[in-house]
Amino acid sequence: MNRSVRQSVVEKGRVSAVDTGGAPRPVVRVIDAVGLIVGIVIGAGIFRTPSIVVGNAASASAVYIAWILGGVMSLIGATVYAELATAYPHAGGDYYYLTRAFGRRIAFLFGWARMSVIQTGSITVFAFVVGDYLSQIVSLGQYSPAIYAAVVVLVMTGLNILGVRQGTGTQNALTAIQVAGMVLVILAGLMTASPEPAADTARPAGSTSFGLMMVFVLFTYGGWNEAAYVSGELRDVRHNMARALILSVLVITTLYVAINWAYLHGLGLSGVAKSQGVAADLMRRAFGDIGARGISVLIAIAALTSANATIFTGGRSSYAFGCDFRQFRFMGHWNPRTGTPVNGLIVQGAVSLALVLLGVFTRQGFQTMVDYTAPVFWLFFLLTGIAFFVLRRKDRTTNRPFRVPLYPLPPIVFCIMCAYLLYSSLAYARIGAMAGVAVLAVGALLLLFVEPSTSNMKER
Repeated sequence: MNRSVRQSVVEKGRVSAVDTGGAPRPVVRVIDAVGLIVGIVIGAGIFRTPSIVVGNAASASAVYIAWILGGVMSLIGATVYAELATAYPHAGGDYYYLTRAFGRRIAFLFGWARMSVIQTGSITVFAFVVGDYLSQIVSLGQYSPAIYAAVVVLVMTGLNILGVRQGTGTQNALTAIQVAGMVLVILAGLMTASPEPAADTARPAGSTSFGLMMVFVLFTYGGWNEAAYVSGELRDVRHNMARALILSVLVITTLYVAINWAYLHGLGLSGVAKSQGVAADLMRRAFGDIGARGISVLIAIAALTSANATIFTGGRSSYAFGCDFRQFRFMGHWNPRTGTPVNGLIVQGAVSLALVLLGVFTRQGFQTMVDYTAPVFWLFFLLTGIAFFVLRRKDRTTNRPFRVPLYPLPPIVFCIMCAYLLYSSLAYARIGAMAGVAVLAVGALLLLFVEPSTSNMKER
């Protein structure tokens, strides 16, 4: 590695520094990792997608099956990542796995995509959600959502630059508020009974699509894989990573099923399907307009929580990317005083601000950013699943404290799921999706000019 960066050495589940610069240290607790995962996954999606899911459902039972199945599929993916993260605890996460499995060209493309499309696009998605809902409370004019979004990027990036404790502490506080708000929505469902019968009449088969339901369900479950990026900083990673991932997915699944029950109980199948703001409609029915305004604050907090967690993990992959390629060496610096990859966070914030401007240009910030990230995200998620098989064969002697149960069935199912969602994101491609693919193509061209770090090549 660069001389200014310490090499992370994993010995008996602990990370120690062996050079004179800054490097990740094992300071993140299991509760911090769970807060990070839950905070990323439970974002604005659960307040936007249920109406679309119900709109394609044949019955209320199909809705519950879809959300439970989404949890099961996420749990399968979590077991794959738990094995990878405990066998290869590294701040680079997916980037590191792809490097070991396929070499530096694929790894460079992933690092480039994460820095310019995947992570930064996700940060901007959440920032626009905050802007959209805060603008309903206090409007700042024609560009109010974009102004709020830019402030979110600047403030949350700055907070994470201050230090790892500020980042995880903020995340835990925001996640606690977020979950408490979801419990409030569930209580509103308990207090409110839909005028429809409990067992809604099944819809005609032609108006339903279980496959489309799962696309939106899995979008809402997305983000648990971000835990891999703190594997280099998690205490006793070889035991705690699997615990953090599995516990997080179980908590998320329970909350998702419960809140969908609340929606259906309070509004009924047709009421949820017709709603443009299902949580606000439910809260309005239970608590009046004050409840509807309150849920707008809740949704903003949920999106803010996801933005903070995504910024936290994104800086870590930028750090690993900078360590490996000369032209991006300035990002491979770990600040020993703050315990954070300061330069990686700054670059990530700058790209996110540029994407806020793109959202202003298209006038559909949230939708544009979802389209922008989806194809590239699912492409590399699929490659990580394939890398799992490659590393199982390639690194036969590597110690694996956690092994995927029922191998090879779970990782095969995981890869099929990723391939299906990649196809879906391209089948309905819009301007945002084409822009994301174009930026990835720019990264492919840069392969002609980039140079790996010689020291890192020797290490690996």
